[in-house]
Amino acid sequence: MAKDKSGYIIAAAFIGPGTVTTASLAGANFGFHLVWALLFSIFATIVLQDMAARLGVATGKGLASAMKDMVSTPWLKMLFIALIVSAIGIGNAAYESGNLTGAAIGLDAFWEIGTGTWALILGALAIALLWTGSYSWIENVLVYLVFIMAGVFFVTLIVAKPDLSLMFSQLMQPRLAADSITTILALIGTTIVPYNLFLHASLVAKSSPNTENPTKDKVNTDKRNAIKACRKQSATAISMGGLITLVVMATAMMAFFNQAATMDAGNMGEQLKPVLGDKAQWFFALGLFAAGLTSAITAPLAAAYAVCGALGLSDDMKSKGFRAVWLAIIVCGVAVAALGFKPLPAILFAQATNGLLLPIIAIFLLVVMNKSKALGDFKNTLWSNLAGVVVVSVVIGLGLYKLTSLFI
Repeated sequence: MAKDKSGYIIAAAFIGPGTVTTASLAGANFGFHLVWALLFSIFATIVLQDMAARLGVATGKGLASAMKDMVSTPWLKMLFIALIVSAIGIGNAAYESGNLTGAAIGLDAFWEIGTGTWALILGALAIALLWTGSYSWIENVLVYLVFIMAGVFFVTLIVAKPDLSLMFSQLMQPRLAADSITTILALIGTTIVPYNLFLHASLVAKSSPNTENPTKDKVNTDKRNAIKACRKQSATAISMGGLITLVVMATAMMAFFNQAATMDAGNMGEQLKPVLGDKAQWFFALGLFAAGLTSAITAPLAAAYAVCGALGLSDDMKSKGFRAVWLAIIVCGVAVAALGFKPLPAILFAQATNGLLLPIIAIFLLVVMNKSKALGDFKNTLWSNLAGVVVVSVVIGLGLYKLTSLFI
C-alpha cells in the first residue's frame, strides 16, 4: 500500500469544472456565508472515503461487490443491484454532462464553435482514450494543470489582499435559505462525489495486502497498517482539495460579491485579473478544460467499476461489459451537454443532483460497514457510525428542505 496514491486521485477527481464553477458561484453570490457547507463537505468526504478505503483494504473488493455479497436473498440481491446501477448510472450521467460542459466552456473561449459542438468532440476524445486504455499519461498532465491553476488562485488571493475581517464575519454568519439551497447542495455534491466511494474502494482493493497468508494475525496487522496509511493520505489530500475550493470561493467573492458586475460563463476568469491581467480569462478557460476532461474520464471509469462489480462482470478495462458501461455514461453526458442547456445552470444542476443522490449511497455504505462478514475486525466503530449518521442526516435534511422549498 505504500505506493498507493488513491487519496490524491480522489481529491483530483472532485476538483473538476463543477468544483471551480460552483465555488465561484458561491463566492460571487453569497460571499463566505456558505463556507459552512464546504467545511461540512470536507468532513463528510473524509469520513465516507475512509469507510470506502477500509472496505477495499479489508475485503479486497469494491463497494458494489460488497453490497451485493452482503445479502443472500435473491430478490433483495436483485434490488441492491438495481439500486447501484440506477443510482450510479443517473448520478454519473449528470456529473458527466457537467464535466463535458465545463471543459466545453474552456475550449469555446479559445475557439468559438459552441459548447454543444465541443461537448461532442470531447466525448469522442474521452471514448478514444478509454477504449485504448492508454489515457494515464494524459490524465496526469491534466491533473498537473489543475493544480497549476490552483496555485494561481492562491497567488491571486495573496496579491489581491483579501479583507480577512469581512470573510471571518461572513463565515460566522452561515446562511441557509431558499435562494441558497441549490448552491449548498451543489457544494456538497461537487465535494462528496458519490462515485468516488466506489472508485476509492476499487482502487485500494487492487493493492490490498495478501489475504492468503496463513497467519491471520500477520494479515490483520498488514491490513491495519495499510488502513492507517490510507486514512492519513486521504485526509491530507481531501483537505488540500477543500482548501483549493475555499480559495476559489475567496477570489470570486473579492471580484463579484456586492460588486456591480454579475458573474456568468463569459467572465468567471475576472477573479484572476489581479495576477494575470487580460490573460486571466484564457488561463481560467484552460483550467476548466483540464479539470473537465480529467473528470470526464474518471466519472465513467468509476461507473464501470461500480456497475460491473454489481453485475459480477469483469473489471478488465478491455472487456466488453466494462466498455459498454463507461460508453453509455459518456454518450448520456454528451447528449445532455449538447442539447444547448445554459452552461452554468447545467453544471450547478449536476452537482445538486449528486448532493441528492449521496444519501442513498452513504446509507448503503453504512450498512455494508456494519453487516458485511468479510470485514471481520475492520467493521465500523461506534464513532464511525455516529459520524456517518450525522453526515447522512444533514444531507437528507438539506434535500428535504430543497424539495419543500419548491412547493412553499
